[in-house]
This record gives sequence, C-alpha cells and structure tokens, in this order.
Amino acid sequence: MKITLKDGKVIEAENGKKGFEIAALISEGLARNALAMKVNGEVTEINAAVNDDANVEFLTFNDDEGKKVYRHTAAHVLAQAVKRLFPNAKLAFGPATDEGFFYDVDVETPLTADVLEKIEAEMKKIIKENIPVVRSVVSKAQAQKIMSDRNEPYKVEHVNDLEDGAEISLYTQGEFVDLCAGPHLTSTGKLKAVKLTQCTGAYLHGDSKNKMLQRIYGTAFPKQSELDEFIALKEDAKKRDHNKLGRELEYFTTVDVIGQGLPVLLPKGARVVQKLQRWVEDYEQDHGYLLTKTPLMAKRELYKISGHWDHYLDGMFVIGDPKDETKECFAMRPMTCPFQYQVFLNRQRSYRDLPMRLGETSTLFRNEDSGEMHGLIRVRQFTISEGHIVLRPEQLEEEFKGCLELIQYFLGTVGLLEDCTFRFSQWDPANPKNKYEGTPEQWDEAQTLMAKILDDLKVDYTIGIDEAAFYGPKLDVQYKNVYGKEDTLATIQIDLLLAAQFGMEYVDTDGKKRTPYIIHRTSLGCYERTLAYMIEKYAGAFPTWLAPVQVKLLPISDNQLEYTKEVMAKLKKAGILCELDDRNEKIGYKIREAQLEKVPYMLVIGEKEKEAGLVAVRSRKSGDMGAVSVDEFMANILKEIAEKSI
Repeated sequence: MKITLKDGKVIEAENGKKGFEIAALISEGLARNALAMKVNGEVTEINAAVNDDANVEFLTFNDDEGKKVYRHTAAHVLAQAVKRLFPNAKLAFGPATDEGFFYDVDVETPLTADVLEKIEAEMKKIIKENIPVVRSVVSKAQAQKIMSDRNEPYKVEHVNDLEDGAEISLYTQGEFVDLCAGPHLTSTGKLKAVKLTQCTGAYLHGDSKNKMLQRIYGTAFPKQSELDEFIALKEDAKKRDHNKLGRELEYFTTVDVIGQGLPVLLPKGARVVQKLQRWVEDYEQDHGYLLTKTPLMAKRELYKISGHWDHYLDGMFVIGDPKDETKECFAMRPMTCPFQYQVFLNRQRSYRDLPMRLGETSTLFRNEDSGEMHGLIRVRQFTISEGHIVLRPEQLEEEFKGCLELIQYFLGTVGLLEDCTFRFSQWDPANPKNKYEGTPEQWDEAQTLMAKILDDLKVDYTIGIDEAAFYGPKLDVQYKNVYGKEDTLATIQIDLLLAAQFGMEYVDTDGKKRTPYIIHRTSLGCYERTLAYMIEKYAGAFPTWLAPVQVKLLPISDNQLEYTKEVMAKLKKAGILCELDDRNEKIGYKIREAQLEKVPYMLVIGEKEKEAGLVAVRSRKSGDMGAVSVDEFMANILKEIAEKSI
C-alpha cells in the first residue's frame, strides 16, 4: 500500500502495518517519539493498523493533538491512582486541556495538598509498571453492564444518554477500565514527568444544579526539564495574577455585601480606566464617531424586537416578572445595540448620512454563572468601548477595515496586541438550541462576506464553529490570562438581520428606501478586562503614560518639605500624576516602598537639591539617573507620556 506523508512524500508499506512500524520505515527517532497518528485526517493510536492507501501524519509532543493524547492518558493514570487509593470513589470525566489535564471525582475525602502528593506518588508507580493501554469496542448494553458492575453511576448515566446501537470504546490498563473515545498512548510507561497542581470544586457537567465534585488538575511532559520550566512559568504567573496583584497594589477590591462579580475600582484602578476611556473617546471622535449616551435599562419590548429576550434572557438582570405581560417589565442592558439604533431611527436618513459611526462608553450587565467569574476578567457589571456602524453594503469592507485598524492601534499602544489571536466565529446550522436568527442563506451571505474581507485584509485567523452572535458572524480578538484561560478582548460583528427587525431604512441615491448593514464593534473592549490583562502583562509596573501614579516625591527630611511641595505643584499643573511621601521615615525605606508600588519615577529631594533647585531622579527601570532641573525632568517625562512609550 501507498502511504502519503504530511510533506507529500509517498512510501510503500505492507497492508496491515501498524503505525509505529510505518514510522520506523521513516526513522528510528520518529518511531520512538510518535505518540499517535492521523490517518486520513482522523487521530488514532500509534499501534493501530493501516490496511489501505492512506494519508498518514505522525503526531509527537510538539503537535497540539499529540499533547492531548499524551495528557489524556495521564488523566486516565490519575483516575486509576484515585481508584487504587479510594476504591469507593466515583469517576466522572477527565479530558486533556491546553496545559495539562483534569479529572472530576466524587470522593468523600477532601483532596488536600497532602492527599494530592499521595495520588501523584501512586501515578508514578503506575507509570513505572508500564501497563499496556488496550482499546476495545462494546455495545451500549455491554458498556452499561460493565460500568454498573464497577459501580460508576456517572459513567452509566453517560452511556444511557448515547444513541442505541452506538459503538462505545473502552480503555483498559491493568485493573482499571474507563469509558473513553480516545485515542491514548500504548502504555502507561510512555509517560515520563507528571505533576498534580491543584484541586478545586466543579459541578457535574458544569451545571450548578448538579452535585459538586472535586476536580484534580495536573500536567505531564516527556522530560522533567520541560515540567520544571512549566512550573517556573506557573510560579511567575501567580506573581502576575491580576486577581492577587491588583488587590495588593490597590487597583480594585470586591466586597461580599456588594456581590460576586461586582468589583470596586479603587482610585488607582479608576484612574487607569479613566485615562483609557478619555483616550478612546477622543481618538474615536477624531475618526468620525458620534458620541451617544443611552439608558442602562429598557422595557422587555425593546429586547423582544432585537431578539435578546428570546436568545439571552437567562443572561439578563430582569426588573419585574418576565412572564407577566400585564405589567411593565424592565431589564438591565447586556449590550448597547438596540439603544444606539434609536439614534439612527430618530429621523429619516439618506445615503448621505452613511456610514453613521456611533460610539459609547457603555456600562453593561450580564448575569454570569458564579463559577465563571474571575477578578476583573469576567464580571457581572462592566464598562466597554462599544460602537455600531450603520452603513451601505458597498461600504462594508472599508468600514470593517477601519474597525480592525482601531483595534490594532489601541491594543498595540497598550502592549497587548502582540499576544492576541484572531478567531472567525461562525454559526452552527445544526445547533440544537436554536441559538441563531435568520435563514441559512442569510448566514451564508454574511459569512462569505466576512471571509472575503478577512482574506483581503490578510488576517491570520482560526475558525470557531458555534461561536457567532445570534444575529451574525464575528471576528473575535482573543487573549489568554496568565493561567492560559482565553477570553475575548475585542470584537467586530457583521449584522445583516437586526436593521430590518427595527425597521431601519435609508433613502439611497436612486430615491428608493433600503435596509442598511450594521457592524457591531468594540475598540479596546471591556475596560475592566483590559485593566486585568495589563496588570498581568506588566506585573503591575505600568508604562509611565498609563501609570496611576507617575512620580513619587521623596523629601529626605522636613527641611525640604516646602520645596518638595513647590515641585509637586509644578508637576501637577503640567498634568503629571504625582504623590508626596512626607512620612518621618528613612529615605531608603521610602524608596523601597515606592519600588514595591511600581511607581515609574521617584524624585529624591535633599538639602543639596533644594539649594540648587534640582531633583535627584530614580527610575523604576534604570535606577539612579542623577540630579537634573525640574524643567528638564518635566520635559523628559512629558515626552514619554505624549509618545505613549511602553
């Protein structure tokens, strides 16, 4: 048979050759390192037989799919170790993740750090035993019996949900059997370096109505050195975690009596957000955006027109009884689009009014699940640089390009763009939840238009099926926090549906009324989320132009206090954000405190500086920079601020 490799090379092999045997025909190194293979696009075990001509790609740990096979096997070893130590434990599910794996277990014993150490030690024993991992296929009835006999109710429940006649695969390693689609490594001994990292609570199937299980997280690598490097990076991540660092540096706090997902921005955090908002609003105004200010709530009738009442009700905060049509019912807005449309609808519009670019600093409210909320990244109330462009069809590509350029400018200036990825979020015509409005023809038109625009603009993107908004496809700008959790930072959405639902029309050049297209977009996105990512990016050491305190003035003694206050007044008049540390402490202590607060510049003022009318400059980056005049220091820092240097 002919085997076509990833690079197009074709090799000959006997029918029925197993994957590792075919790999050995290429090189011993490949045979040793291959963890799995793709046969005609389908990932399978490396010891599976190839029985006909096929396209074969060998997967190593360097491949994302290879990593998943490796770590999925580690998840099974984890489950086996749990069952050895806690025979009465009930297993739920344990997939591979981007950075490791987890397994949800129902066990009465609290899985403390000490217990995790014992489980990890047992995992290492299982790896050392080098137990073969064997795949078998059974019927639904057989799977039900096997899992019932093993007293695994969560597995039985899962089997019951499968279609009758389905072929179900099991993976056996020694005394351990698991229900799994696979694929896996050929033996436990193929694993090398494993580490359990933490244990948290997790609801079964992610539903808060279900039982709370214990979720054990871990990771695995082919080499101990790679694991050590990963752990070091995670330790650094803990230091950068905005949820910890942002509180320590007093950017924000949360209060139980206010509520989860409702952070309070402290003066430092509020100052940074204020800077960002003013910058975005002014820049957008210079680029043709009209500023709007719309209500924070509306009657349900508005959301019924837009479709949000049908598609988003569970995510809204409702005031009144949503089921009682005899009384007024309001909802806090989860988005601004149906409000901003009223600006267009205020009077008859013509082609001369288009494109109409509407921008707003919007406060939005979304009823997020408690388990999803995290610091400033996912909250129930947030502020966003939201906007909508009402346009003619022929203006779509140019306006989309303008939206993308705004995103690139803003995120690039704050230093986040280099770590962003782009996702073309599309609909799923087979979505069982009936999530989407419109016809397949309308969706095909919208997605074809967006694909052409993205390709014309040479945007490097991935495709996310079933990630679209209910009214149209979108380009999502994705960013990961220090722990690898990905969220959307900014978005551009093409909408061919809602204008018609709101009766939006314009008079075209030929005098006929036509329905416009709409672009939904953000520029810098959610300010709270952006603040969180910047805290993590810079480990709290913000660039000077963004820092909530740009200069700390440090008099050595009270003798210099009056002169120091004169310097501070001059700095403040120039718009420089500064603070005075006039505590009766040694200057070394004051400097260390300012460094811990990550202030960009410190001005140390002693008697020599006072007499000469100078300031001794210390930089967070460069250390002692010597004594200069106040005017020279001001000129340098104002230039740095104006250039928005990072």
